[in-house]
Amino acid sequence: MKNILVIDDEADIVELVSYNLKKEGFSVDYAYDGEGALKKIRANKYDLIILDLMLPGIQGFELCRIVRNSPDTSNLPIIMLTAKGEEVDKIIGLEIGADDYITKPFSIRELVARTKAILRRAEKAATQELPTTENLLKIKDLIIDKEKYMVTIDNRQIKLSATEFKLLLYLAERPNKIYNRDRLLDAVWGDDVYVEPRTVDVHIRRLRTKIEKDPNNPKYIKTMRGVGYFVESGNL
Repeated sequence: MKNILVIDDEADIVELVSYNLKKEGFSVDYAYDGEGALKKIRANKYDLIILDLMLPGIQGFELCRIVRNSPDTSNLPIIMLTAKGEEVDKIIGLEIGADDYITKPFSIRELVARTKAILRRAEKAATQELPTTENLLKIKDLIIDKEKYMVTIDNRQIKLSATEFKLLLYLAERPNKIYNRDRLLDAVWGDDVYVEPRTVDVHIRRLRTKIEKDPNNPKYIKTMRGVGYFVESGNL
């Protein structure tokens, strides 16, 4: 049974979300503030977090950063559920590590559907069997271990989320082929969950921040302006 932590300072929202998730067979825990949520995250194992941004104490953005920067929870899926609906808030949320961003008021059926989709994606990334041959893929001094889901640069391990890893691997396995946002959304996120095309740009930017010495002059993931993203065959 998947265990989900709902973090929101509005008791009626917590009750609504918890009730509907339990109906779908999930185990649900909850917290009403950032400090209490952080204690629970450190003490328990969760499969997904549903996180409000405007919390007492530790705010949602900061809590997301803490979760992402901890080795034990760096790949823990996070859905931000918040009244902050401005585009800049969505971009910040995705850039600091949210897997999805839903604004209030929201459809509970959509929230449950997105929760299921993200959990399926995370489970597939964690358990998918890959070929035992040619498991190491090199891009200059960057090495992708497809079997261990590990990325290293100069023997230094780079922490990537499941989606970031899948995006990097998809491009690296198809050198010189340029993919636009829609194609990458279909290939990496799949058609069972709705995400905005801008999400691709956010994840590429996060990837470059993690793997590039100079993200503004990338040597791994290139951009064809107005077309899409690619890895050059000369880099392999």
